[in-house]
Amino acid sequence: MSLTKGSNTPVPSTALRVELGWRPGPGVPDADASALLLTGGKVSSDADFVFYNQPVHPSGTVRHEGKHDLGGRVTDTLLVDLARVGPAVERVVLAASADGGTFGQVPDLYIEVRDADRDTVVARFDSPGATVESAFVLGEFYRRQGAWKFRAVGQGYSSGLEGLATDFGITVDESQQHTAPPAAPSAPVTAAPPTTPGSAPVTAPPPAGPPVPLPPPVALPVTVPPPTAPPPPAPPAAPVRLTKVTLTKAAPSVSLAKQGGTSGAMRVNLNWQVRKQFSGWGGKRGRAVALHADLDLDLCALYELADGRKGVVQALGNAFGALHRPPYIHLDGDDRTGASADGENLTINLDHTQDFRRVLVFVTIYEGARSFADLHATVTLRPQHGAPIDFSLDECTVPSTVCALALITNTGGELVVRREARYLVPERGVSPQRTVDRAYGWGMNWTPGRK
Repeated sequence: MSLTKGSNTPVPSTALRVELGWRPGPGVPDADASALLLTGGKVSSDADFVFYNQPVHPSGTVRHEGKHDLGGRVTDTLLVDLARVGPAVERVVLAASADGGTFGQVPDLYIEVRDADRDTVVARFDSPGATVESAFVLGEFYRRQGAWKFRAVGQGYSSGLEGLATDFGITVDESQQHTAPPAAPSAPVTAAPPTTPGSAPVTAPPPAGPPVPLPPPVALPVTVPPPTAPPPPAPPAAPVRLTKVTLTKAAPSVSLAKQGGTSGAMRVNLNWQVRKQFSGWGGKRGRAVALHADLDLDLCALYELADGRKGVVQALGNAFGALHRPPYIHLDGDDRTGASADGENLTINLDHTQDFRRVLVFVTIYEGARSFADLHATVTLRPQHGAPIDFSLDECTVPSTVCALALITNTGGELVVRREARYLVPERGVSPQRTVDRAYGWGMNWTPGRK
C-alpha cells in the first residue's frame, strides 16, 4: 500500500523488514537507516537508538541489517519484531540520515515495510522532494487500541543525525567540541577534630559550704561514628558515537588510533549479496554465464607478528586462530549465505597492537562459483572503541576467486587500515591462498586442506 504524508495503515504484529532505498549516482551522498524506541516521546536510554554503531537493541526486537547494492538502487534495512517490543514502548520511529550531503541530493528516496516471513509489501512511503534536510523521520510504528499501525511522517532535520538523536533524548558524544576548562583548585582545608556540645573546659566556682563528698566518677564508653562521605555518583553512561569512516579510492587509509580504536576487540565483517547466481566464467572469450549455485565465501587473514611469526586464519584446515594468545585473531564462524546481518566475521584483539606487524584480510570462494562476478559486498571494521570503518567492493570484471580486502599495518606503533578491494586471478593450479601470498610477499609454504 502506497501512503501519502500523514496517512497510516495497520501492520501485522510480526517481524517486519523496513527498507530504506534510494537511487545512487555521482554526487549522491550515502544514507543510513535508524530506529528509536520511544516511551512518552523520548528514549528510555541511549540503548533505544538502533543504527550503524548500535546495530542491535538489547531486547533483540530491532536490528540494523545493513546495506545492499541492488544495481540501480541501494537499500539499508532494519528488522523490527513488533510482537516482542516491550509494553512500555509506544512508538518505533524510523529515520534516515545523509552522510556527506543533504537529502536534496538523494533521488527516489523511499521507505518500505515488508512482512519478513511472506516477503510481501505492507506499506510504502515515497518521500516528497527534500532540500537542505540531512536527516528525516520517514515513518513510525505506533500502538492504537492494542494493535500496531504504520504512519508516513516525512519530517526533516537540517541538523543531521545528531539533531534528530538529541531531539529524542539521546546523549551524543561531543568529542569534537571544546573541552570545558577545569575548575579552579580550591584552597587547602585542614579538618579539625570533631567537637561535641559541652566539650569546652568549664571552671566551676568554689563551693559555698563544706565540701560534699561525691561518688567516684564512672567512665561511660561513648562511640563517636567517623564522618562519612556521601557515596560517589554512578558513572554516567558512555555517550553515543555517531561518527563513522568510509574508505574510498581517493581516501583509502585511516589510523585506528586517531579514531579511538586503540584497545578492545575489533570485529571485521564481510556481508554480501548476489544479484544473480553465477557458477563461473564460461563460453567464448570469458563471457559470464548465469547458472544457479550456492555461493560459499570464506573470510581469511594472513598475519605477521612483531616477532616474525607468520600464519593464516581461515576455516580451511580449521585454522580459526585465537583471540587471547597468538595470533590474537579469531574467525567467528562460517556463513554460507552472506544474506544474514552477521555474514562472516574475524575478531582482532587490539590490546595486542604492538604484537602485530601486519594483517591482510582477504576472501576466497570455497564453492559455488569460480568468480566474484555480480557479487555485492560490504566490509566493516568495527572497533570496540572508536568509529566504525566501512567500504564496498567494486564490481568484479575478471575471473577472480580471491579478493584482498584490507591491509592493516603497524606504523609507528599505530595500526593503519588500508582499503585494498583488489581482485586477484590465480594461475592454473595455484590456490587462492598462495595467490594472495605471492601478491603481498608473505613467503609461506602451503599444503592442501579441507573444512
